[in-house]
Amino acid sequence: MTVSLSRQLQGYRLTTAKILYHLPDHPSLLQTFVWQNFDLAPRFPELNRFLAFWQREIEGKLHSVSVASAELISPVELRFAQGVFSLH
Repeated sequence: MTVSLSRQLQGYRLTTAKILYHLPDHPSLLQTFVWQNFDLAPRFPELNRFLAFWQREIEGKLHSVSVASAELISPVELRFAQGVFSLH
């Protein structure tokens, strides 16, 4: 079992964060950074750890963070067929 599969079975989801931050040399300009990792919703401990690192170690001041999260392993959706067609 791969690490990502075992984490997904523990409830981790693929999480993507779009981080807007001010450029250190030009604070009026914003730059985008995209972060993606497996994380636990709704608390997002991995993302919070990364953002704490950013504020502590990186000069660019954070402007905003947008988060999207999706389960990659979920129950299968079954639907009954509306008809049966035969081709000869």
